[in-house]
Amino acid sequence: MTGGLWAVVAAIPLDPDAEEARRLLREELAKPPYRAAEPSWFDLASKAFFDWLASLFSGADGAGGGWLPLVATVIVVGILVAALLIWGVPRLNRRRKQAPLLFGERDARTAEQMRAAASAAAASADWSLAIAEQFRALAAGLAERTVVAVNPGTTATDFARAAARALPAESDPLRRAADAFDEVRYLEHRGSEADYRAVRALDDRVRQARPALPEPAELHTVAGSGEGTRS
Repeated sequence: MTGGLWAVVAAIPLDPDAEEARRLLREELAKPPYRAAEPSWFDLASKAFFDWLASLFSGADGAGGGWLPLVATVIVVGILVAALLIWGVPRLNRRRKQAPLLFGERDARTAEQMRAAASAAAASADWSLAIAEQFRALAAGLAERTVVAVNPGTTATDFARAAARALPAESDPLRRAADAFDEVRYLEHRGSEADYRAVRALDDRVRQARPALPEPAELHTVAGSGEGTRS
């Protein structure tokens, strides 16, 4: 018994009533030194957890619990798998869902969305933007049809050359469209309504054309010569 408790006992009358004795003891045990000595909630939870683990790995006589260790192993593996699914997979998904590069810029829009943006720019007489968006729509449309595979380093000229192999009748219009795109995108020239309408008409024809692929399963893949540069 500690010195504090001896002091309480000494202070209790020789013949106290029960209520007085309980009050004095409660007051003494409520003092900080006694409260600090009590186990925290973490101590209690940890002890309960490790007692549970010990009960899994030992039977009533202290020997192995048979199938219980296997159950514990399965539980641990399940926790690890759940952690991987919760914290690991979303990070991989973000990487997979990153927008692809199209002529040096990340763009997750569909060809139809790009065509709509080109039309909106044309309605505002922003011919430079209209030409750029319409050419992007042309490239995205052929990529969606798996006619031309546009890689991160593909330039407009690279794309025009690859598309011309699948659509030889459009070889010259494809080259001129690539030149118009490079002029407004990289050389900062002002686009013209005539160039926009030429690229749009080309896109309309390409959408209706049947590409001449050398083999049914073969794609015209572009090996780009550098991002944001002209060939």
